Amino acid sequence: MKKLMSLFCVSLICLLCGCNDDMKVRETITLTMNEPVFMPADVFRSSVKVKTQPEEITQQGKICFYEGYLYVSEPGRGIHIIDNRNPSSPRATGFIELIGNADIAIRNNMLYADSYVDLIWFDIANPALPVLKDRLENVFETLPPVEEGEIDYQMCFSEEAKTKGVVVGWTKKEKTITYEYYKNEEIYYDMALSNSSGGSTGVNGSMSRFGLYQDYLYVVLNNQMSIFNLGGAKPEKAADNMYIGGNVETIFSYKDCMFMGTPTGMLIYSVADPVNPEYQSFMSHVYGCDPVVVEDDIAYVTVHAGNNCGQNFNELIILDVSDVKRPQPIVAYTMTKPKGLGIDNGTLFLCDDGLKIYNANDPQTLMANRLAHYSGMEGYDVIPYNNVLMMIAEDGIYQYDYSDLKEIQLLSKIAVKK
Repeated sequence: MKKLMSLFCVSLICLLCGCNDDMKVRETITLTMNEPVFMPADVFRSSVKVKTQPEEITQQGKICFYEGYLYVSEPGRGIHIIDNRNPSSPRATGFIELIGNADIAIRNNMLYADSYVDLIWFDIANPALPVLKDRLENVFETLPPVEEGEIDYQMCFSEEAKTKGVVVGWTKKEKTITYEYYKNEEIYYDMALSNSSGGSTGVNGSMSRFGLYQDYLYVVLNNQMSIFNLGGAKPEKAADNMYIGGNVETIFSYKDCMFMGTPTGMLIYSVADPVNPEYQSFMSHVYGCDPVVVEDDIAYVTVHAGNNCGQNFNELIILDVSDVKRPQPIVAYTMTKPKGLGIDNGTLFLCDDGLKIYNANDPQTLMANRLAHYSGMEGYDVIPYNNVLMMIAEDGIYQYDYSDLKEIQLLSKIAVKK
């Protein structure tokens, strides 16, 4: 919906310049509103279940690899645990039922996960039998996604809402709104109706909103960065939430910096002082959804059309980030519709029209050095690790052996149930 000037601004104009009732226009519009469905807080927080029987994956989600196990966060449902010590024959071993989960990170046998407004952690020393340890309550400001229509934020965040529990879903209702504005002046009728747009550390895919550096977990959500100290007996909020803007969608930890993908470009913050991230630079691009990965001071960014991005460009952008204060574009390539990507020792893996694999040692000749292209699936994200490429796609989890780049082989596929 078109963004309009705030009523306050128009009132100020009228106060300064003069407006009369003859200039006033009244309009009525009908909206599809998403009104919140609440779950009592005690019921919400007692709903976590660790199951030793696996459940079928029904949709793609974020992925994390740790010490031979692959963890798949299925949006809203929870976390699938897959024994991947033999990538040719992966075996699902369990499932963590976790309402509102979207992202995960793993450090020192502890799995950290979001559950709408809470941060939860599990001991996974025995990956087949995770143990729920504890949670930090109300550390995130997040709501379930909506398919269409506007969110009634007032119902979500009013004082009365705080007594009802946690928002876990939506009911759609038609709502008629009458508003007034003055001729030749546009107003924004109600701001509240706008829709929001191996070792001891796990390896995350490029779509993750969780990043790790030293003893700290960084979470980007709703224009804010939350920082948690993982060095003690239990996680602690290390600092107040930090406003970073940009509608950050992904985060990638490289050296002592966090590289973040936003709809309009790549944002870099230094975390050399872990609890005081410092802005370094922003490299803009055409409006589009994107993740970023970095290797050897070269950043790879994808921009794809569709979803909430509102444009038709599909590109792979490569930049020199040896000076994080002044990133320098190297080259950009037109793609089909790229999403997640990964880089390992000069080999680039890109989810685009399936899976494309490139020799990326010379960014300027990347297109001439494509090593393989596997089509017939819509890839979402990848993790390349120890010569095994793990890719989650709409229809399943694919794994490839790339130890011999001249003879890349499909090892296995776990289907996603439709």
